[in-house]
Amino acid sequence: MTSRRALVLIFGGALLAAGCGGQGPRQAAPAPSPSAQLQRCTRALESVGTKGVSYAAIVRRRTVAYRRPGGAPLQRFGRLNQNGVPTVFSVVGVERARSCEPAWYRVQLPLRPNGTTGWVRAAAVDVAPVHTRIVIHVRARRLELFRDGRLVLSTRISTGSPETPTPLGRFYVKERLIPTDPHGPWGPAALGISAFSPLLKSWVQGGPVGIHGTNDPSAIGRPVSHGCIRLPNATMRKLFASTLAGTPVIIVA
Repeated sequence: MTSRRALVLIFGGALLAAGCGGQGPRQAAPAPSPSAQLQRCTRALESVGTKGVSYAAIVRRRTVAYRRPGGAPLQRFGRLNQNGVPTVFSVVGVERARSCEPAWYRVQLPLRPNGTTGWVRAAAVDVAPVHTRIVIHVRARRLELFRDGRLVLSTRISTGSPETPTPLGRFYVKERLIPTDPHGPWGPAALGISAFSPLLKSWVQGGPVGIHGTNDPSAIGRPVSHGCIRLPNATMRKLFASTLAGTPVIIVA
C-alpha cells in the first residue's frame, strides 16, 4: 500500500482479472474420512486439507456466509467481488449430510478482524484443490512458495514498516490482479490476500494487504511498505504465474 490514490488504481475497477476458475466444471469435494464413513456421516465438523493440498471455494451465485450452519447471517457475497473477479474463500472444514455429501463448508473470509471464518452452503460454491502455499517471514524479509509441500521459489521482499506493520497470521489469496500500469508502484501483477492492515482502517476497501511488484527496487530487503509485501518484478511474474486464488498465505514473524 503506497497511497490512497494508488490503491484506487490497483484495487479499483480498471483492472483485468485473472481469477482461479469461475464457471469451470464443478470439482469433487474432499472425500469423507474413514471415521466419518463408519459413523454414517454424522454432522461432526471435519478439518479439510493437508500441508501439501488445500481447498478453495469459488462462489457460484450470490450467497450468504453464516456464523454457524443455519445460524445468523454474517456477510453477503456476490459471485464477483468488488474488484470484478470471482469471489473465493479458503475452505477449513466441512459438515456433511447423513448421505456423506457436503452440506456446509467452514471457510475463511476476507473480512475484518483478520482470520474471520463463517459457514456457506455447499450448493453455493464450487470446491477445487490448491497445491500451492506461500510462507512469508517478516523479520527475515523472505517469501517462500511451496507446491505439494516442496519449496519451488524463495525471494527477498519488502515488508511493512514499524509504523505500518505487515499483519501476522494465516490468510489466503483472495484475488489475482493485473495493474493497468506495469511500471507503476504495484509492478506487473498483484495477489490480493484476505489480510487487512491492523492500522490503516480508513484506506480504500478497509486497508487490504497484497503481494505485488514495485517501481522502487531499492525497497527490496527493507521494512518500508504500508503493510504489503513487495517483490522484484521479475520474481512477481513467476509467483503470479504459479499461484491460484485460494492459495494459503502464512505470515510469521
